[in-house]
Amino acid sequence: RSVYDDQPNAHQKFMEKLDACIRNHDREIEKMCNFHHQGFVDAITELLKVRADAEKLKVQVTDTNRRLQDAGKEVIAQTEEIIRCRVQQRNITTVVEKLQLCLPVLEMYSKLKEQMSVKRYYSALKTMEQLENLYLPRVSQYRFCQIMIENLPKLREEIKEISMSDLKDFLESIRKHSDRIGETAMKQAQQQKTFSTALQKQNNVNYGRNMHLGRNRILESKNEITLKRTFEDEDEHEEEVLTAQDLVDFSPVYRCLHIYSVLGDGEIFENYYRKQRRKQARLVLQPQSSMHETVEGYRRYFSQIVGFFVVEDHILHVTQGLVTRTYTDELWNMALSKIIAVLRTHSSYCSDPDLVLELKNLIVVFADTLQGYGFPVNRLFDLLFEIRDQYNETLLKKWSGLFRDIFEADNYSPIPVANEEEYRIVISKFPFQDPELDKQSFPKKLPMSQSVPQIYMQVKEFIYASLKFSESLHRSSTEIDDMLRKSTNLLLTRTLSSCLQNLIKKPHIGLTELVQIIINTTHLEQACKYLEDFISNITNISQLTVHTARLYGLSTFKDARHAAEGEIYTKLNQKIDEFIQIADYDWTMSESDGRASGYLMDLINFLRSTFQVFTHLPGKVAQTACMSACQHLSMSLMQMLLDTELKQISMGAIQQFNLDVIQCELFASSEPVPGFQGDTLQLAFIDLRQLLDLFMVWDWSTYLADYGQATSKYLRVNPSTALTLLEKMKDSSKKNNIFAQFRKNDRDKQKLIETVVKQLRSLVNGMSQHT
Repeated sequence: RSVYDDQPNAHQKFMEKLDACIRNHDREIEKMCNFHHQGFVDAITELLKVRADAEKLKVQVTDTNRRLQDAGKEVIAQTEEIIRCRVQQRNITTVVEKLQLCLPVLEMYSKLKEQMSVKRYYSALKTMEQLENLYLPRVSQYRFCQIMIENLPKLREEIKEISMSDLKDFLESIRKHSDRIGETAMKQAQQQKTFSTALQKQNNVNYGRNMHLGRNRILESKNEITLKRTFEDEDEHEEEVLTAQDLVDFSPVYRCLHIYSVLGDGEIFENYYRKQRRKQARLVLQPQSSMHETVEGYRRYFSQIVGFFVVEDHILHVTQGLVTRTYTDELWNMALSKIIAVLRTHSSYCSDPDLVLELKNLIVVFADTLQGYGFPVNRLFDLLFEIRDQYNETLLKKWSGLFRDIFEADNYSPIPVANEEEYRIVISKFPFQDPELDKQSFPKKLPMSQSVPQIYMQVKEFIYASLKFSESLHRSSTEIDDMLRKSTNLLLTRTLSSCLQNLIKKPHIGLTELVQIIINTTHLEQACKYLEDFISNITNISQLTVHTARLYGLSTFKDARHAAEGEIYTKLNQKIDEFIQIADYDWTMSESDGRASGYLMDLINFLRSTFQVFTHLPGKVAQTACMSACQHLSMSLMQMLLDTELKQISMGAIQQFNLDVIQCELFASSEPVPGFQGDTLQLAFIDLRQLLDLFMVWDWSTYLADYGQATSKYLRVNPSTALTLLEKMKDSSKKNNIFAQFRKNDRDKQKLIETVVKQLRSLVNGMSQHT
């Protein structure tokens, strides 16, 4: 840098110095070469001498090498053979080692195929698990292993499909066998109940033996023999009865559960199983439309339901998690609601009490069976109380028909008994006691008709029929007694009362029959206390118990008697009306016939004969009937006079009408029914008598002067009634000219009539304004 940076002639100076330095080095090299040149020449000379020896040595080495190569060819060949053998040996060793690794895999795969072929799917899954986790990882580099690995998921799916198919077959099988399973379970429950009942009886017998050892020795021996036979029969039945496991092979569900659990799809399987079983439950709970027609329809329905839940209970106890208690309780609650709804609907169609009773027995066995498997059944027993009401309704309908038939067949006459045997037959059916009748000699007649003992026996039969339903309801004797009394009250107050009321209203029931009905109801009313004793005896509940209900038969028979009495009054009045309708008065006659009308005498004769029949009735009834008849007759006669269609009445017709009323008064005074005081019965005709006396005597001055006073002779004569009748007579005088001669001879009397009419009208108008 300094060469280029210094003064301008520095570069040239540098080059001159450099050339000088090079010339110095050349001279030194030349000197050195000159110094060593002789040695180099000598070395070349020596190399030339060695050259010949080197050629000889080369020839020798070449010959030796040729001979050596010829000699080593065989060794080389043998060496290559040895090398090849060792490679083969190494390969064989490697193959053996690899085969030792592959053979177990192949053996396991072969075992897997064999297990699949013999349907040992759970074992096949275990084999797959071993292949995947233990064997295949060792030889995963081989192609056949890859094929195996690809096939294993397919085999798993195949196993799942096969096991699911088996499960579907299992579900179909238990659906078909549910009724048999349920029938078997219900038989076992019924036998267990029979066994328990027999055991309880035996305990009661043993207790009684301690209390009355000497007296009951023979009876107890018989009971022990009976119990032993019962137990032996139970053992025989138990041997014959099959269990759910005998009827259904549960292995498919176990196998499928294990398979899905191993595959990690246990939850999927559980959900599928429960979903399918819920569907089956809905099918099982769906009754046939004609189920209510026969008891077999109900039995098949209950058997299928019991079979369903017996299977679920079995699955619950032999598997873990597939079915839980919560799931079964939920399923049972759903089923119970449906069962109750179905039974409510179908039992309402039952009109046969025997079928309802059979249904009740089936429900009890059904409830006891499922209760034995741990299912709550209280709602079923509550339902039985509803069905009991339905049963009572069917009983009431049936007994209504029985009562009607009894009433239709009755002759409504006292029961004749020719001898002691016939008498005892009657009183064995009906509790009748009459010391006065006992004193009479045979033949004699009991006061009631033949329907009374028949009705009494049918009421007892109804109580027995009602008791049949109350059995096995797990209720106390007090509750059963109360139910019996309530149902009997319904029979008496509704069914029997309705039949009696309808009987009384029937057109063909005459006065004689009505009288006998009153007598019958009196005896039935007296028999009610015996019915209460009868109920107490069969329930062992004293009537003195605080909560014991009473029979309301007294009111029933009293109401029937009152209705019969009212019907007697009605029929008497109707009969009186029939006689009145045939009355044929000549209202324009100039004078009377001098004797009472024929229709009225026939009516009085009818009343006399009728009231003679009333001698068996209570006194007040007969008196009321007689008074009612007389009052109705009096009112009918009064209405005949005041009929608006009757425009004119002659004095002769009034006189004839007076003769008829006199006969009525004579009938009333003859005391057709004993017990009336004084002229009480005659007072029924007092209105007619005073009205007729007023017109017959023509005592208008007295009537008008005393009107409104309590002591008036014509107190019962109404001014409007007198005015109406007087105007009919006035019209008659104008048309028929009956009073023509009178008007000529006695114009003052005619003026009196006009004056009376005016005064009567004034009284009537005054009464209207006051009202």
